[in-house]
Amino acid sequence: MALTFFHNPRCGKSRDALALLEARGATPTVVRYLETPPDAQTLERILEALGREPRQLMRKQEAPYKTLGLDDPALTRAQLIRAMVEHPILIERPILLAGDGRAAVGRPPEAVLELL
Repeated sequence: MALTFFHNPRCGKSRDALALLEARGATPTVVRYLETPPDAQTLERILEALGREPRQLMRKQEAPYKTLGLDDPALTRAQLIRAMVEHPILIERPILLAGDGRAAVGRPPEAVLELL
């Protein structure tokens, strides 16, 4: 099964989750999402697979969340997703996306193992 791992190598949880996958013999395609952000369509697929709304996948402590006023309840789903595309630091990490449409956020890192 195809696996895509949205990774930030500077994040300990992301490194730990990737190490767990590799220890189990998984070889996901690694996407350094800060350098190559997912597009809006990919984020929609991830959100659907996770059963989450955009704010539930956002890192609210990051500066862009505050400076862009992303806590405004009037913002639409599309606006929130666009903010994540334009400011990928807002995206919670790590995320494992399976080719069968399932996804997991690696918090804790062991959560990604559910997709194997």
